Amino acid sequence: MNLIKVIFCLVFLFEISYASIKNKPFDIYELNGNINGNTLLVIGGIHGDEPGGYFTPTLLLQHYKIKKGNVLVVPNLNPDSILNFKRGLYKDMNRKFAVISKNDPDYDNVERIKGIIKDEKVNFILNLHDGHGFYREKWENSIFNPRAWGQTYVIDQKQLDDVLFGNLDEIAQNIVNSLNKSLHYDYHTFGIRNTETRHKDEEQQNSLTFFAISNLKPALAIETSKNIKDLELKTFYQLSSIEVLMGILGIEFERDFELTLSEVSKKIQEYGEVTINNNVKIPLSNVRRVINFAPLKVGDNEFVFSHPLGREKRIKNGYELYIGNIKVSTLRADYFSMKCSFDSMEIVSDNKDMFLASFGDTISFKDGFLIKGKNTARVNVIGYSKKGVVSESDVFIDSKLIDKNYSLDKSDSIFRVEVYEGNNFCGMINLKKGN
Repeated sequence: MNLIKVIFCLVFLFEISYASIKNKPFDIYELNGNINGNTLLVIGGIHGDEPGGYFTPTLLLQHYKIKKGNVLVVPNLNPDSILNFKRGLYKDMNRKFAVISKNDPDYDNVERIKGIIKDEKVNFILNLHDGHGFYREKWENSIFNPRAWGQTYVIDQKQLDDVLFGNLDEIAQNIVNSLNKSLHYDYHTFGIRNTETRHKDEEQQNSLTFFAISNLKPALAIETSKNIKDLELKTFYQLSSIEVLMGILGIEFERDFELTLSEVSKKIQEYGEVTINNNVKIPLSNVRRVINFAPLKVGDNEFVFSHPLGREKRIKNGYELYIGNIKVSTLRADYFSMKCSFDSMEIVSDNKDMFLASFGDTISFKDGFLIKGKNTARVNVIGYSKKGVVSESDVFIDSKLIDKNYSLDKSDSIFRVEVYEGNNFCGMINLKKGN
């Protein structure tokens, strides 16, 4: 076989394997006000190594209520790249909006977001990024210079004629004027970067925002700086920018927290919980870095995260759990079949309060608890043991007798009660110690 044939075969095989991969579908959420108004589309996560670009829209959809107008939120346009903390796991998604092959793993997500962008109800598109350096109109050094993208509002041209909110340069300037009054450090100054895409930037002609304005949809990108290492500060700047833009668009809102750096930091670290196989629930905000002997199925396991950026990654003998690019815990698996004849247990908390707890529930207690037995059930309170006891049911368990090293959380307050029937794992109930 000659060299040309070898190259052709390798390319052909690569195309076949490439076509067999698909990026996970992105999520879209609607925040609709009670009063009709304009609609803003906020897109995050087109680049997986820019966490300011995907944690910001997550906080927006979790903690903001729209009173007038509408906000559509896509927190994770490029889910596989976010999980792997890559700019583009399948090459740069933001260079695929002019032409994309049907065999491209990003094809479905790119074509889907194109349709959303072109929807007649969408009035403005915002694409969120983190960029290198700090933009300056004049060269200062390798970090502060005209070629930097960080701390900019990027527009493709100054004006879209005869289009509502087509005054892109004026809108960007209004945001700049507002944000530069409340910077945490003077050198974090924002500027406007006009790429003049149609005439000067052929590469940028493949981008999401240029696709938008080519379809007469006003759009701009926010680029906070990758040189700002504090995620909460980048997110603070992004949220502040979005609030100014919503004001310009006439979108009225309220949020359930004070927009300060400390509060943004707290909200980012609220990771929610994950439900596994509908019989295990693990709170993730303060979870231990490793959970050993996690009861899982031998085959596929179903993970449902309450957090929009929650994902699992299969590893040898278990799974890693992620919120965005942040690995929050590792499950070291203990594999079981799961065919049981019941899905709940009766629990007595502190010798007084009776609960019928379904698997996945969390029950609070102060001093101790008792799991009422079933004929076919075997109860295992992880971290507690008593010689000669096969099933730890019908025994009051004082919390002082449970080894805190086996708690689910770093605060040593949530303990696992696992229930089995024969060789089958039935489910887990969390017992949470309070004051």
